[in-house]
Amino acid sequence: MSTDQPRESVGPAGTFPGFSGPHAPHNSDLYKCVHCGFCLQACPTYLETGLESESPRGRIALMKAVNEGRLDMSPSVVGHWDLCLQCRACELACPSGVEYGKLMEATRAQVEQHTKRSFTERTARSIGYKTLLPSPFKLRMAGNALKFYKKSGMRTIARGTGLLKLMPGEAELADEYLPDLSKKFFVANGQVHPAQGVRKAKVAMLAGCVMALTHAESLEATVRVLTRNGIEVHLTGGQGCCGALNTHSGEPDSAIEMAKKNIDSFLSASPDAIVSASAGCGAAMKDYGELLANEPEYAEKAKRVAELTKDVHELLVEYEFEAPTKPLNVTVTYQDPCHLANVQRITDAPRAILNAIPGLKLVDLGEAALCCGSAGTYSLTQREMSAQLGKRKAINVVATGAEIVATGNPGCAMQLDFALTQVADESATQRTTKVRYVVDLLDQAYALE
Repeated sequence: MSTDQPRESVGPAGTFPGFSGPHAPHNSDLYKCVHCGFCLQACPTYLETGLESESPRGRIALMKAVNEGRLDMSPSVVGHWDLCLQCRACELACPSGVEYGKLMEATRAQVEQHTKRSFTERTARSIGYKTLLPSPFKLRMAGNALKFYKKSGMRTIARGTGLLKLMPGEAELADEYLPDLSKKFFVANGQVHPAQGVRKAKVAMLAGCVMALTHAESLEATVRVLTRNGIEVHLTGGQGCCGALNTHSGEPDSAIEMAKKNIDSFLSASPDAIVSASAGCGAAMKDYGELLANEPEYAEKAKRVAELTKDVHELLVEYEFEAPTKPLNVTVTYQDPCHLANVQRITDAPRAILNAIPGLKLVDLGEAALCCGSAGTYSLTQREMSAQLGKRKAINVVATGAEIVATGNPGCAMQLDFALTQVADESATQRTTKVRYVVDLLDQAYALE
């Protein structure tokens, strides 16, 4: 099989000169793929389309062609990269150890460096990645504005008058996909929650960005579950978004600045561990060492944070959580978040927690390894493919007959909630499956005692 090497020339005049700059993919990563095709059956977009260009192998071939000057970084080429979910299921299937996630993040940084998106896209990206996500305060302000928009009647007016159709970008689509927001947002401002009984450990906990607005109750449940199990929880001030959404979308510089704030915040508590209740956030923080490798003042501290970071399920199992004693009589299926299963390689711990709850019957989910289609902002930027995958996942969930589908990531929770409603509406049936976090169920079981 071919192991193509980069050419010295950059192709005929007018072609793109190749990847460049500090965030360019490394040739050692780019040319590791041997085109074996094991990734194809693991890739959600390939399974949906059957197109080579929508597979990891095909996208890497396009990366090589651009890097070598054989292709321009045209809208068509960028479109194939944009359709990637970055679920990283291909990494589990790859016998050559290609770090596809790293390649795609670097390639998207190249897209932002060397191409010019539309005015609407540039504006949306600037507001989202550089204004709202870096500032928990501004993000909460935006959240409150959305609450007012939904409760005041403005949403009904906007929909009824067709105003959304006249607005630029995907306003109508964004309105349809607006999630329900928590009544009270989760805020980290230096609170300390003491451990119950003998203290086993002291942790700094990430509040995050999206989850703090959409699933604040689950973060509160996480604190209760941790303290119940002898873990002191510090909600350190000065923390914010982990930077995952920025990194995945080709905005590494802003992600680095966000990571620095979190590093300073978490390490100020001298914790035994840093815990995340969101799979995507935990994966991002475990990668801080690499993200900040070229930042002299933060490189070692970033490695330390990466080493300390634990997913909440991982942490609970490590510290031998207490099994509930009262039965929670319910049938549950579990949806593996991609960044928990494929990146952090954690699949047993959530199931161990669910299986420890008396009365809870855990049933297997069909196509469990297939991405639900959320993938951060993907559910807005690639709505058609996201909806296809969401529907596929929802049909599999309904087929289990479970009353609850449990997960461990806010994007998955919102996508499952939306898709289950859509499937019920399309089939003219009543929706019977609820979406919960694993920690919600453990917290509920503890409350019965």
